[in-house]
Amino acid sequence: MIGRLRTGDLRALARAISIVEDGGAGAADLVTACRVSQRNAIRIGITGSPGAGKSTLVDQMARSLSAEGQSVGVIALDPSSPYTGGALLGDRIRMQGFAAEARVFIRSMATRGAMGGVARSTADVCTVMEAAGRQTILIETVGVGQDEVDVIGVADVTLLVLMPGMGDEVQSLKAGVMEIADIFVVNKSDRGGAELVEQEIVAMQALSLAHGEWVPPVIRTVAITGDGVPALMEAVRQCAELKRTRRVRIGSASLTGGLRLDHLGVAVKSIAEARRFYEALGLTMTREETVEYERVKTAMLPLGETRIELLEPAEEDSTIAKFITKRGEGLHHIAVQVEDVDSMFSSLTAQGMKLASDTVRVGAGGHRYFFVHPASTGGVLLEIVGEGAPSGEK
Repeated sequence: MIGRLRTGDLRALARAISIVEDGGAGAADLVTACRVSQRNAIRIGITGSPGAGKSTLVDQMARSLSAEGQSVGVIALDPSSPYTGGALLGDRIRMQGFAAEARVFIRSMATRGAMGGVARSTADVCTVMEAAGRQTILIETVGVGQDEVDVIGVADVTLLVLMPGMGDEVQSLKAGVMEIADIFVVNKSDRGGAELVEQEIVAMQALSLAHGEWVPPVIRTVAITGDGVPALMEAVRQCAELKRTRRVRIGSASLTGGLRLDHLGVAVKSIAEARRFYEALGLTMTREETVEYERVKTAMLPLGETRIELLEPAEEDSTIAKFITKRGEGLHHIAVQVEDVDSMFSSLTAQGMKLASDTVRVGAGGHRYFFVHPASTGGVLLEIVGEGAPSGEK
């Protein structure tokens, strides 16, 4: 199947996504194999409230990319019914114009009860699409509210789609989903009130205590006609390039011996209870998922250049459950990021360091990791994390 994926076989791609989405036997091995084969696609998340025109905007973006000769993947999320568990995958109807277009592959997915605007398997489906040679992946979330922000953990560039006539603009611009936007899109800007929405966004940005290298621009579009889409795509490319350059700088520091603090792992009995405190501090949870091998539920909260990872035991006899029973809730580990996690694993093993992992594994968010035993670190469990394929493989 991996061989067929590399050739761009659409049937193999559809089947591989089904295996990953269903999470059956072989799904984890398939994702690992796809991660070895994946290329550097740009993942663009498109989120916003219901009725803002996200699907029409995605349609126009896909057409623009296809016209450039790019191979495009589209993941369209729809909510599952809390009563029947079913979902109306409406984008299969709205995007029928691409039925005969091989450059654009569209996959509709149900959230299957997952909160946050995306499905639990979204990141893995992106990995499969990348392995199949899709150069740009568009991820359309369900219609979201103020705190459904999980798309930021999947996408490289996140677009927040707004529109005039939403009512109280200040209410619609509350913290939460507004804070994750790399680009603000005021869609249906041919309607009255587009200027007011843009002014509210600019005013909100002016209140920010600090700006990084990228200040999210406000782009006006009329998705139904395609107006503003070229300017939007140019902004997406600029943002993606800036982030890529920043990752290269961080990677270069790692290659010259520097390490970057990735996150602090905190063991808690309940993520739902613990997040109340961190959100009171102003932090926003980006994603929550379960790492089956470790039998732990995880939730990430970005904090400046690093993150806090909450760890809740998924089973009573899991490692985290035993940790809490013995020591109580609290700091479980410190994680540092390196450019080449495999080389670091080999180096520490060769130097006789005691490792708590027998191999480099795939964890939350698709990152690859291993643990160093506290006996070799002065009493602190240390996690070494990295991204990408094993050394020597592309």
